[in-house]
Amino acid sequence: MNDVTAARPSNLNLPNVITTLRIVLVPFFAVALLIDGGTSITWRLVAFAIFVVAMVTDKIDGDIARKRGLITDFGKIADPIADKAMTGMAFIGLAIIYDNPWWWAMTIVVELREWSVTVLRLSILNKVVIAADQLGKIKTTFQAVGLSFLILPLMDSDLPGWMQTPAEILWWIALVLVGIAVALTIVSGVQFFLGVWRQRHALRGGPAEGSSGHQP
Repeated sequence: MNDVTAARPSNLNLPNVITTLRIVLVPFFAVALLIDGGTSITWRLVAFAIFVVAMVTDKIDGDIARKRGLITDFGKIADPIADKAMTGMAFIGLAIIYDNPWWWAMTIVVELREWSVTVLRLSILNKVVIAADQLGKIKTTFQAVGLSFLILPLMDSDLPGWMQTPAEILWWIALVLVGIAVALTIVSGVQFFLGVWRQRHALRGGPAEGSSGHQP
């Protein structure tokens, strides 16, 4: 028992530091994205850079934690919070900038799904294993790429003339990617809740009905 306790990695490790920095970056990202109502090309580029750094380090901290055996309870809780906080701020910021009812509807649906899944997953963390599935990984990729390009000032009228047409095409592609990500978000969320339902006996202290589950 003492050996197991002693073998537990410290919360003060590189993956957790990276995760914490990602959380700290969220308000800076929000400010950069929304300065001058989102009309500043320079600050939109800064917001893009912050978002990309957050998305890349999201993978890096997880890879380091798994390879070096540095997975901790703090990391299990903080990592999804950092991810949902950054992408959630991107959705909310873009909804404010575009001020479109469809954007707000999409943002509300995504945020309700993301945080309900995150809260439920954390609440059952020590009772059942909800494994990651391929659909959730695809959703994350589409969402990260789509949001990244939408954060860029692609539709800004101050862009040089030769950039405006390619930028508009890229904007529409990014919009489609986000639309696909939203659809996958809903589907993977349903799969997650079904996975929890199948393991409801384990949650009550009895044997699980099945070992399969989904974490988006």
